[in-house]
Amino acid sequence: MDLYLNGKTAVVTGASQGLGRAIAKELAAEGVKVFATGRNEDLLNSLREEIGKAGGIEPVPFVQDFVAVDAPERIAAAALSSLGHVDILVNNAGRSRPLDVIGPEEEWAASMTLDFDRHRQLTQQLLPQFMERKQGSILNVTSTYELRMVNASAVAKAAIVVWSKQLSGQLGKYNIRVNSLQPGLIDTENIRRFFTDEQRKEHAEREIPLGDFGEAQDIANMATFLVSPRAKYITGTVAIVDGGGRHYAF
Repeated sequence: MDLYLNGKTAVVTGASQGLGRAIAKELAAEGVKVFATGRNEDLLNSLREEIGKAGGIEPVPFVQDFVAVDAPERIAAAALSSLGHVDILVNNAGRSRPLDVIGPEEEWAASMTLDFDRHRQLTQQLLPQFMERKQGSILNVTSTYELRMVNASAVAKAAIVVWSKQLSGQLGKYNIRVNSLQPGLIDTENIRRFFTDEQRKEHAEREIPLGDFGEAQDIANMATFLVSPRAKYITGTVAIVDGGGRHYAF
C-alpha cells in the first residue's frame, strides 16, 4: 500500500535507539526525509548509515540533549533550516521511571521535563509553520495505562494524551492532525532492564494474549500509517499496539 509519504519531511525525537530509531527507519523507507535527533552521536551516525545501505532517504542527524532548557528551540530551528519545512512531528523521546509511592521530587520533576514539557515546547515551536502551511501531522508516543505501580513517565505521558486531544480540537481547522500511540511492552533496552528472560516469559503468558512482548517495528508500522495521508480522517485518538494486553473493554 502506498502511504503517499514520499517527499515528506519529519522530525523524530529520541531517534538514536528503540522506538524512535525504528520509526525513523520506517519513515525513511517510505521516502520521508527525517530529521533524527537524540543524545548519542555514534548511534545517530549508525542510523544514517543503516538507512542509506537499506536504500532509504538518508536522514539528518542532530545531536541534542532533549532535556536541555533550549533544546526545543535548537531542534526546531535546525530542523527548519535543514528541511525547509516540517510535515510530520513524532514526539517519542522518553524514559520509563518507576518510583516508590513516595518518590523523590527530583525524579518527578525530571520525568515531567523529559516526558511532557519538552514535547509540548517543541510542538509549540513548530506549530506556527504547521498552521501557516495549513497541513501537518503530530504523533505523540505515550505509555500504557495498565501499570499497577507508580511510574512517573507513565503519568507524564498520560498528560500528553489529554493535551493531544485538546490540540486536535483546535488544530483541525488548519488541517493538522494530532494523535497518540500507546505501546504495550515492547522489546527495547528501555524495557529489558526491568525483566529477566524468565520474568518476561511468565508475564507474557499471563497478561498478553499474543504471548510475547512486541517489537519496535510493530510500533514503527503503526506510527508510519498514522502520520501518513492514508490516515487523513484520524485525529484526536489513541492507537494501541500491545498484543491485547489492555484490560479495559473499549
